[in-house]
Amino acid sequence: MDVLVTGGAGFIGSHLVKQLIRADDVSTVTVLDAITYAGHIENLSEELHSSRLTFVKGTILDKDLVDYYVQRNTVIVHLAAESHVDRSFYAASTFVMTNVLGTQILLNAAQRFGTERFVHVSTDEVYGPLSSGVATEGDPLRPTVPYAASKAASDLIALSYHQTFGVPVCVTRSSNNYGPCQHAEKIIPLFVTNLLRGEQVTLHGQGEHIRNWLHVEDNCRALELVLRKGVSGEIYNIGGGTDLTNKALTGRLLAECGADWGSVRYVPDRRSNDIRYAMDWSKIRALGFEPQRTLEDGLAETVDWYRRHPDRWPPVHRNPEAPKAELAVTTLAGA
Repeated sequence: MDVLVTGGAGFIGSHLVKQLIRADDVSTVTVLDAITYAGHIENLSEELHSSRLTFVKGTILDKDLVDYYVQRNTVIVHLAAESHVDRSFYAASTFVMTNVLGTQILLNAAQRFGTERFVHVSTDEVYGPLSSGVATEGDPLRPTVPYAASKAASDLIALSYHQTFGVPVCVTRSSNNYGPCQHAEKIIPLFVTNLLRGEQVTLHGQGEHIRNWLHVEDNCRALELVLRKGVSGEIYNIGGGTDLTNKALTGRLLAECGADWGSVRYVPDRRSNDIRYAMDWSKIRALGFEPQRTLEDGLAETVDWYRRHPDRWPPVHRNPEAPKAELAVTTLAGA
């Protein structure tokens, strides 16, 4: 099996690449990554020495480049995306270009070159907020922010290529991922790095927003399961970690970093801050998926990784000319 992983130098993508490189039946892995602010070649430092890995710096918007590498691989795992909610408030066009048009360019190539499997990686945010109950794969999509809307659109484009052209697409929608190597714009690494620096963190509203937290390695195990056993045309929710309010999550991070509630400042809630996401993940469980990482061990490992990698902390001084959304000190986006 020759695998093309788009966004393979990013947070989830790099963990998946490490996992695939270890698989006996994977002949080659090609990483196509634009190395934007959120991608780091260092995430693949050890794997770059493998004869089975090819790294290509490039964008999924480059049709010729996409064609070249799609025809040289048998399967695609598509993770390349703009994923930060706050950034989507002031750069929505970038999200639409990358997440929607970029996905369509990949799908066109997959159709023409006979890709054997196309795993399109998405998010639970496409379902929108739920005050109660859980979202199933057949529920309507109700995204509330440009990021989630662009991912919902890309999901529908991907599924349409299966229905219309027979491209063997599977869509995955995971809950909030966490773990080592995540960009510090996300809530867990941002809070951890600020607390380790002795700075305050800010909690939106009363901290009652609820998210499901899934270790990145568990998500990658589920992605590989879908790659191998998923049914074309199907959607798979990936969850099963721990549901926490942001206040409860903050309490755990304070304890891990040796800080107290004096390090927390409450601020007004941000715009379109969905109160709760929740999914039914019985479908992926039927394929054989069960999370293996506990939140306690996963958070301890994550904090230790950022403690040992100060080069991945956010800068102390931010650009005063940056758009307001970029100056936000926290986000609830998790992918």
